[in-house]
Amino acid sequence: MIKVSVMYPNSQGVQFDVDYYKNNHLPMISKAVGSALKGLELDLGIGSRVPGEPAPYVAIAHLLFDDVASFKASFGPHAETFAADIKNYSNVKGELQISELIIF
Repeated sequence: MIKVSVMYPNSQGVQFDVDYYKNNHLPMISKAVGSALKGLELDLGIGSRVPGEPAPYVAIAHLLFDDVASFKASFGPHAETFAADIKNYSNVKGELQISELIIF
């Protein structure tokens, strides 16, 4: 299994509409990729290792897929649509990382 993480860096001036992202953007992705998506989690940053400092990421979405091929086949055809929606919830572009998921 793989995890595709989309991480939105936090900094001064970052705007991020959690309600829109949670209630519109993520459901749009889920519907578009269909059964290839095996799980979806949303982390909302509330702090960092240094007390009082903001979290390094305002939000991180984790999408689970069986493998890279199923991610690319289901996500790829909609990537432009997903990217065009960013303006509706944030002024920062997310960083994408694909990871092998190892569960202990």
